Amino acid sequence: MESIKKLREMTAAGMMDVKKALEDAGGDEDKAVALLRERGIVKAAKKADREATDGLVRAFVSADGKTAGLVEINSETDFVARNEDFQKLVMEFAQHVSENSGVDGIVGADVLSSQKFLDKEISLGDHLAASIAKIGENLVLNRAARFSSTSGQVISYIHSNDKIGVLVELIGGNAQLGKDIALHIAAERPRYLDRSEVNTDDLEKEKEILTNKAINEGKPENIVEKIVAGQLSKFYEETVLLEQKFVKDNSVTIQKMLPAGAKIVRFARFEIGNK
Repeated sequence: MESIKKLREMTAAGMMDVKKALEDAGGDEDKAVALLRERGIVKAAKKADREATDGLVRAFVSADGKTAGLVEINSETDFVARNEDFQKLVMEFAQHVSENSGVDGIVGADVLSSQKFLDKEISLGDHLAASIAKIGENLVLNRAARFSSTSGQVISYIHSNDKIGVLVELIGGNAQLGKDIALHIAAERPRYLDRSEVNTDDLEKEKEILTNKAINEGKPENIVEKIVAGQLSKFYEETVLLEQKFVKDNSVTIQKMLPAGAKIVRFARFEIGNK
């Protein structure tokens, strides 16, 4: 029953449809979602990767705008997420990642936990444990990111609910362009920067789902390939940052809004409850 409930929330499909898909998939939730898509019952797949946690996302940017740290720390409740001590802790962790961690890109807690926390003698992991004892609720450093740019700038954006955070490394352009791109990433959830980043396995799985869906809908075999190609273009438009329509102006893509010489090098997007 728990799997049925989860898949109904993820797909908005009916109970009997979900139950049948789970049975046909041998209980595998991801396969069941794929079957529901092939049968035309849902519009898009969503992996069952949501975490039943609360918490905060925070960013710390260096004064010169060249380096920034982004962290997600989970708490059990929103009550603790609004706690002043917890908010201070998350910001200090973001500062540590930016100034002292020495990492590059997105990393897990295992990379950071043994490091000395800021200028203190205590390790980052031990400091988190002490904070758990003080705050009285389990806290988990879920992930962190550090971007450092030699020829550009790093821009951060934290959504007003403190549950979504973004880092963007941008060469060229200006601060306003960087802020617009970061806000767009927060709102539109791109998974990749460009097509070259799209995972081959994910792409083949998407092709298989779209092909089976077209066949199940009775489309002639000689046009199935064209249908799939058209729908893959939509897949890229929805998941690839440079091909997404700008959230503030749907007449242009992110690629087309970049001025001459400007380039998005990379981005990171953290959202509480999503991997």
